Amino acid sequence: MTDFLYEYPVLWEWLSFAVRWLHVITAIAWIGSSFYFIALDLGLVQRPGLPEGAYGEEWQVHGGGFYHVQKYLVAPERLPEHLTWFKWESYVTWLSGFAMLCVVYYAGAELYLIDTTVLDVSAVIAISISLASIVFGWIIYDLLCKSPIGQNTTGLMLVLFAVLVAMAWGYTQVFSGRAALLHLGAFTATIMSANVAMIIIPNQKIVVADLKAGRTPDPKYGRIAKQRSLHNNYLTLPVIFLMLSNHYPLAFATQWNWLIAALVFLMGVTIRHWFNTVHARKGKPHWTWAATVALFLAIVWLSSIPRADEVIEEASLAPVHERFVTNAHFEAVSETVMVRCSMCHAAEPLWEGMAHAPKNVKLETTEEIARHAREIYIQAGRSHAMPPGNITYVEPEERALIVAWYESAVAGTPTAGETGQ
Repeated sequence: MTDFLYEYPVLWEWLSFAVRWLHVITAIAWIGSSFYFIALDLGLVQRPGLPEGAYGEEWQVHGGGFYHVQKYLVAPERLPEHLTWFKWESYVTWLSGFAMLCVVYYAGAELYLIDTTVLDVSAVIAISISLASIVFGWIIYDLLCKSPIGQNTTGLMLVLFAVLVAMAWGYTQVFSGRAALLHLGAFTATIMSANVAMIIIPNQKIVVADLKAGRTPDPKYGRIAKQRSLHNNYLTLPVIFLMLSNHYPLAFATQWNWLIAALVFLMGVTIRHWFNTVHARKGKPHWTWAATVALFLAIVWLSSIPRADEVIEEASLAPVHERFVTNAHFEAVSETVMVRCSMCHAAEPLWEGMAHAPKNVKLETTEEIARHAREIYIQAGRSHAMPPGNITYVEPEERALIVAWYESAVAGTPTAGETGQ
């Protein structure tokens, strides 16, 4: 898989883009419907004269028309022939997210998943840990919800928060900073999607089956589904932050990245509490925004704390990267990268106002340039994405040399030794 990643970088880049696009589209659909139904549920009004079994109703206006919505806690006396099930948005969001995890982090494990200064393991072991942790997340969450703790909403939320903080810290002890926060997002998103697939939809199907068979459905199925839906509501915003975090080194590449992630979950609670309270017509708790700003400022402060000095030995080149160093063009390309790129892509960027290397990609050593050969090829060779606005004036000849360097290295010809350099 690694060879394919390097041999067909343009194809792989577009595959990554396509999967990411699908993931964003389905996530918008899932989150949109979730937020809509939470707002609808909280805004229901009870009035005399509602049909038997109806809990409440809501009048809404949108798109030039009026909508009259009524909610039944169990079901109406007669079910309509057509029911719209909101489930595929969740399923495809998870499936596309897992596909992206495979394309980016599993196929590129040596570059994105593993940080040998954190834990020096093989790609197979790292991927196994990743998969096991995601499965573990759903199992422990489901057991907690079904335990006596699950009967106390506040107590359950506190225990779940403790689990998430522990996982945030644990992931930073195993993976690179970028992968750690991304995995915390995947861990949480798996819980959310499994709630839909394993609890909410099956419970609704039990109710429908009882109604069709002439039995009175047990209201407990609705209560259980609503509890899981409430959890999903409060977890959504932190998951979005964690999925976006891989673009921002100040979030994932700092010493306290796990604590930053923990505070993000609290921000998700404060923000959603404001919206949920407003939708329920119970006032406007503006204090939640003050709390959110305070938490965000704490995150900014944590990200500014310098990392503890570490003495790290230069990592040896993996065989897949060595080909880029032994290539005849490497010396010239290395000089271009050092002059045009390393002022920003450095442990201590020289560019004014830049605290960390973009996406934490450093290009100061032979090993670093070789490890990021594919990114250099895509960003500065095949495209003109880097440097932004060509601010360091990379010449067309230099870009052509980057392309020649990468493609000849992947093809295996020529090497510096073979040309006598």
